[in-house]
Amino acid sequence: MNRAGLFNFWYYNDEEIFHFSDGKLLLRGSNGSGKSVTMQSILPVLLDGKTSPDRLDPFGSKARKIEDYLLGEKDIVDRDERTGYLFLEYKRENTNQYITTGIGLQARRYKSLNFWGFILTDNRRIGKDFFLYEYEYHAGEKQKIPLSRRQLENRIGDGGHVVTKRGDYRNLVNKYIFGFENIEAYDELIKLLIQLRSPKLSKDFKPTVIYEILEASLPPLTDEDLRHLSDTIESMDQTKQQIEQLERERTALEKIVKRYDLYNQYRLANTAEQYLNTKRKVTETEK
Repeated sequence: MNRAGLFNFWYYNDEEIFHFSDGKLLLRGSNGSGKSVTMQSILPVLLDGKTSPDRLDPFGSKARKIEDYLLGEKDIVDRDERTGYLFLEYKRENTNQYITTGIGLQARRYKSLNFWGFILTDNRRIGKDFFLYEYEYHAGEKQKIPLSRRQLENRIGDGGHVVTKRGDYRNLVNKYIFGFENIEAYDELIKLLIQLRSPKLSKDFKPTVIYEILEASLPPLTDEDLRHLSDTIESMDQTKQQIEQLERERTALEKIVKRYDLYNQYRLANTAEQYLNTKRKVTETEK
């Protein structure tokens, strides 16, 4: 992760960009300054596009919807419609290769939220050579007007993708950024991030529960990973069978050797007895 940004969202009427350092971001401020809302609006929202209330609150509360962050309270803010953008920029280490993923949200008072997700794959960068707004003049003042979904599609062109379903956006992020072989594994990663961000992690989760969470988050082994292991086990089984066969043959040979030794002893004793009898007869004859 290299940069994250919000445009026309919550208190950010203009474009606000946060720069990561070695993939890490530190937000500082007093209580109530908006650190939690800002961070929760970026992660895990920008990983799969899900904007349900429990995703926006580390305590799992459903008190505030993302529409509330766009429109504000009716009694305080005289606003019934607003379009905002959230984005996250990734940079490949030791290169100048960038990919940006993001979502557009259009909220209208008392109506359903409009969602679209996008990804820039042609190395263009938001705030550098790609902008989520166009300029218009109102009352003689130059203002930034957020792009509609159709305008965004035209601006991205062949340099990326725009989708209208959260599932399709999640698939794009996994495909271009994380590369899990199946989407279930990617979902497990996001589930782990949500569980680990809990403010009462040490209180609510016992070590055994943490172990189960981490174990479930491990990526599944591929057939190639398992092939070397299976080959080794198969080789071990063959070696074991060979050893067992050699043990059986050794036992059989020991029995044969034992019987053969007895036979040789008998033959030797019999030959010795014949020799002694013959010698005695010769001696008697000579007398």
